Formats: sequence, structure tokens, C-alpha cells
Amino acid sequence: MKLKQNIIASSGFTLIELLVAVAIVGILTAVALPSYQNYVRDSNRAAAKAIIAENAQFMEQFYTENNRYDQDLAGNAVVIPIAQSPRTGVAQYQISLQAVANATFTLQATPVGSMVGDTCGTLTLTNTGLQGAGGNVAACWNR
Repeated sequence: MKLKQNIIASSGFTLIELLVAVAIVGILTAVALPSYQNYVRDSNRAAAKAIIAENAQFMEQFYTENNRYDQDLAGNAVVIPIAQSPRTGVAQYQISLQAVANATFTLQATPVGSMVGDTCGTLTLTNTGLQGAGGNVAACWNR
């Protein structure tokens, strides 16, 4: 009879075992969460860079057809085809264009929402291919 009582009494988890398991989960979360957030930030930035490049191609085609960056032959102002990144859903970047007559243009991707405060800040691309960022340009554009 004593043997049965010991088996029944030893089943289940002790409070210490439960606390150790919770501590392990907490440590794993503390290590994994920042890595995941960096991955999400990097992927949002990559999407914005791709959209800026696509808009730059549009602007070069626009210039070929109209011989200027700011307006078409009828005098209508240019409108970039993609104004946010990602294309659908919650915007992480707002894409804007600054075109100066027939001379130059600069595309800007300004962080919004969860990307505000990103170390790269506003990403820029000019008609000459010059890349810019609010942080380290090489690190922000080459990741």
C-alpha cells in the first residue's frame, strides 16, 4: 500500500521545476525577440529599397518619353506609381518624389509606423543613382 502512495505522490511538477521551465522560456524569448525584430526591420527596409528602385526606373522611362522629370508633354505633374512600402497593407515607408524641372529627381522613403526610429532613417535615391540614408549609407543600402 505504501508503494502506491509514493507513486501517486511523485506524479506532477514541483513549483521549482515549473519556475525553471518558465525561466528558460523567458531567456529564450529575450534572446530570440530582438533578432526577430531586426529581421523584420531589415526585410521592411529591403522592400522599400526595391520600391524606390522600381520608381526610379519609372522616372527614367518618364524622362525618355517626356524629356523632363517633373511633368509630361501636356503639362501634367508626374505621379509615381508606388507611394508606400509595402504596396498593400500597413505602410512601413511613405515614398515621395521631388522632381526639379528637367534636371533631377530624388525619391525618398520615409519610415512610418513601426519603422519610425529605425537607424537608417529616410532612404533616398537620386537620378544619378546616389543613395542616401539617415544612418550609415553603406550599411543601410548594402544589407
